[in-house]
Amino acid sequence: MDDHPATSPFGNVPEYSVSEISGAIRQTLESTFGRVRVRGEITEFKRYSSGHLYFSLKDERGKLSGVVWRGSVSRLGLVPENGLEIIATGRVSAYGERSSYQLIVEKMEYAGEGALLARIERLRQKLAQEGLFDAKRKRPIPRLPRVIGIVTSLQGAVLHDIRTTIARRFPRTLLIWPVAVQGEGAAAQIAGAIEGFAEVGHPGPGAKLPRPDVLIVARGGGSLEDLMAFNDEAVLRAVAACRIPVISAVGHETDTTLIDFVSDVRAPTPTAAAEMAVPVRDELLADLTHRVARMGSALTRITQNARLRLDRAAAALPDLPSLLATARMRLDDRAHRLELALPALVERRRAALMQAERHMPPPKSLIDTARARLALRTAALDAAALASSKAAEARLGRVRLSPAPLEALCRERRTRISGLSSLLESVSPRAVLERGYVLVRDHNGEPITRAAGLKSGQDVALVFADATREARIEGRPTTTQGMLDL
Repeated sequence: MDDHPATSPFGNVPEYSVSEISGAIRQTLESTFGRVRVRGEITEFKRYSSGHLYFSLKDERGKLSGVVWRGSVSRLGLVPENGLEIIATGRVSAYGERSSYQLIVEKMEYAGEGALLARIERLRQKLAQEGLFDAKRKRPIPRLPRVIGIVTSLQGAVLHDIRTTIARRFPRTLLIWPVAVQGEGAAAQIAGAIEGFAEVGHPGPGAKLPRPDVLIVARGGGSLEDLMAFNDEAVLRAVAACRIPVISAVGHETDTTLIDFVSDVRAPTPTAAAEMAVPVRDELLADLTHRVARMGSALTRITQNARLRLDRAAAALPDLPSLLATARMRLDDRAHRLELALPALVERRRAALMQAERHMPPPKSLIDTARARLALRTAALDAAALASSKAAEARLGRVRLSPAPLEALCRERRTRISGLSSLLESVSPRAVLERGYVLVRDHNGEPITRAAGLKSGQDVALVFADATREARIEGRPTTTQGMLDL
């Protein structure tokens, strides 16, 4: 085949096929531009199920189509998204079937710190609205953790500084999860390490390892682009969801990343993070010794004060033996006075009773008087009844009434009077004498009720129911127990 294009009968204008023109354009583009770096803002971003990424790069005056093949996605260096200003590195090529040209991208990087800061600010506002930065979500760091988890790179001085600082202050068990702290795939590794530490100690592959009490996420200093893995949304959400308190120590003291806002505590440097994680053992022992000494001194003062108060209270108390002796003497005195007072009271009451008895008339005269009064009242009642009956008969004349009701009333009154007479007879002292008892009186006429009050040879008067006889006391008194039962 002739390599030169066929000539047209209309002149020397070459003639090409469509495919030849498309191939020539493609060859021209690829040979002219080769590998280029293009700066622009990502728009129209789409991710297809095949794994390829399609988008456009635009600036103020133009737009360029771009594509990232599936094999290059993992090596891009960042996650593309709409509105992100980047510098894309690749080659320009043409797509003949659509008569279009495009940039086949192999690597992406942020277009300066301004673009990075804008992206960080948008993410910060988004997470702040969700409450991931709220202070109430912060958890306290354990005072003395048993196990410390560390997420950092094995290269560099960060891990060495943390290990030496912890070993110097208070040696603890360290679990290290090595990750890449910058570049391709760093954010995914950091997020995976934080999530993996949260599962340590649970049933599963990490069950044999002790669960950390605190995590340290650390790396050394670097540029803003170097620290972008710690501004990644996946890392920030992993820290927010972690059930273990997290200390962030990313960069130098002047470096600030979004992980510092979402973590529980921010440390200015990795060394400071290690110092926050554990106390100084010697200082802790010295503090404990000081507290023990203060506690001992306080207990000694409390004991001394209590003993002093006890001594003062004991001094203010009266002498207990003397109090008991006085109370005992008072009790004995009251008992003696009681022994004397009871017989004296009985004698006074007996004397008063006898005095009242002497002023009483003889029972027989009382009974005779009552009987005479009763007889008079009975006679008067009979006369009144008879007169009343006659008067009634006189008033009624021919009307005849039966005397039965009046007679019944009289019988009732007689029965009542007889009962009162019997009651008087039963309480009469002479009735007692009629039953065989004798009243003994001394020469003064006073009744004698106790044999202990009589002396041998003493003259007494025995009052019987019908008369009084003189008698003399002989012999010793004998008990009357059993005689009263006769």
